[in-house]
Amino acid sequence: MKSLSLIRNFSIIAHVDHGKSTLADRILEFTKVVDERTKKDQILDNMDIERERGITIKLNSATFDYTSKDGKTYTYNLIDTPGHVDFTYEVSRSLAACEGVLLVVDASQGIEAQTLANFYLALENNLEIIPIINKIDLPVANVERCLEQIERTLGLDPKKAIPISAKTGKNIELVLEAIKDLIPPPKGDIHNPLQALIFDSFYNSYYGAVMKVRVFEGMVKKGDTIVLMSNQKEFVVTELGIQQLKMIPKNELYAGEVGYIIAGIKYVEDTRVGDTVTLKKQPAKQALPGYKDIKPMVFAGLYPVDSEQYEDLKEAISKLKLNDASLVYEPENSTALGSGFRVGYLGLLHMEIIQERLEREFHLNLIHTAPSVRYKLTLTDHSVVYISNPADWPDSTKILKKEEPYTKVHIITPSEYIGNILHLLQEKRGQQENILYIDESKVQIVYLLPLSEMIFEFYDRLKSVSRGYASLDYEFYDYVESDLVKIDILINGEPVDALALITHRSKAYERGKTIIEKLKNLIPRQQFQIPLQAAIGSKIIARENISALRKNVLAKCYGGDITRKKKLLEKQKEGKKRMKMIGSVEIPQEAFLTLLKTENRR
Repeated sequence: MKSLSLIRNFSIIAHVDHGKSTLADRILEFTKVVDERTKKDQILDNMDIERERGITIKLNSATFDYTSKDGKTYTYNLIDTPGHVDFTYEVSRSLAACEGVLLVVDASQGIEAQTLANFYLALENNLEIIPIINKIDLPVANVERCLEQIERTLGLDPKKAIPISAKTGKNIELVLEAIKDLIPPPKGDIHNPLQALIFDSFYNSYYGAVMKVRVFEGMVKKGDTIVLMSNQKEFVVTELGIQQLKMIPKNELYAGEVGYIIAGIKYVEDTRVGDTVTLKKQPAKQALPGYKDIKPMVFAGLYPVDSEQYEDLKEAISKLKLNDASLVYEPENSTALGSGFRVGYLGLLHMEIIQERLEREFHLNLIHTAPSVRYKLTLTDHSVVYISNPADWPDSTKILKKEEPYTKVHIITPSEYIGNILHLLQEKRGQQENILYIDESKVQIVYLLPLSEMIFEFYDRLKSVSRGYASLDYEFYDYVESDLVKIDILINGEPVDALALITHRSKAYERGKTIIEKLKNLIPRQQFQIPLQAAIGSKIIARENISALRKNVLAKCYGGDITRKKKLLEKQKEGKKRMKMIGSVEIPQEAFLTLLKTENRR
């Protein structure tokens, strides 16, 4: 058993693309965890999609030894974190497993929105924070400005900041020495009842669900019967050890250590992030704090383009679910699109990644309906229901109170774009909370914004009005009472369930008109006129007509009496009228695909 004074548990946090994964690569290279043969970029990112996009989706960890200048050999546990706002809860649990963090700031960009968000997460966990200024090799690097922001905005000692280049490996040894000197060793007693925090889990087809844990108190060894405290399920440990890019088995894990536990667990849902593992024979009196169920924020329908692929889609989603416990889905039927699933995601990036993985890894051709959020309704009988599918929206006479989810949005932008951004936020029904100046050129804007407005084109328009310079971070705020309505799209008087949507009354006309204008160009003309309508209940709020194809019935008349021509035209008119009464409009699959894809981008 290694002395606790020789163990350091730390994480690296940063805004997206500030060099977190590159710094992890250089640390692992410096400490000889990887060599020229095993070396690759983004070592801790396992998925192809992570490498292509340059983001971390699934967190990872690595244990390695570092021999410092004082001659002692320390064990470092690096716990990687996802960088995107959708995975904030996973970041918070990773930080709960550490005693300190390296906070990376890009020398050319300075402090951004997620730098601040992650900084506050680290503060909440009472962690030692070491500022790292990365990319000092860039010609536009401004280290002095970064030092000033670190002191003024974060309140950290700029003398502790270490300027590095993760790309070239400059000053990496200074970082490793700072981890030893500034981050405190873990506490814990091996004689106390076992308390181990699950900060991640993944599915292995051979072992089942594998838990990544940080042991806070006690010890666990092979053959022990463990209990998961959130669901009281019991399992027998078949293997445990440390993660060093690959799993290295050990006999025991002690207080202060980070490792993995395999216990024949079939479902990754049982090994929830944030849960506490204890022993059956000597259970802990209480679980470690901070555990909560992860709730999806964004919902969308997922349908196979070819209905014969439904079973393939069902199998593909269940396989992805094995590795992603936050993915929620249930079967759904649509008269227009056939059988599919209503899927809940943590956010827009999570949705994009799941859909891309389904199409890429399982070779499926899918239709994604426009994303929606979960609304909270209080009915006249005082029961509360949560609705994410417009098809489930009850009759307006049965609804007492309607609420929608709001987010707290943090935007950091150069001051010259503040007017454009405030205009966008007002247009999106935002409520101002605060505006703070980070320095003379950078501003932090804090607003409350409906989540439903955020998922439609907000990010694209924010980047557009700020020329790409604004950075965004958001968190769930609360449910707020709102004047919500359901818009039905009627084609030839028949509602199409796949196109129905829920929106705020002030946006209803604009959204309804946009959809039917697009539909007008997508549905082929028929022998009769087709009305396209957007309606709230029985009230039509927008209408377009697809004009009828006209057959020239007078072509066979060469001269002759005008009454004969009138008779033929009247007969045609009657026929069209009868056809309109009994005719049905076939909406081509391409129309749905085009419309739903443009809706997704709105």
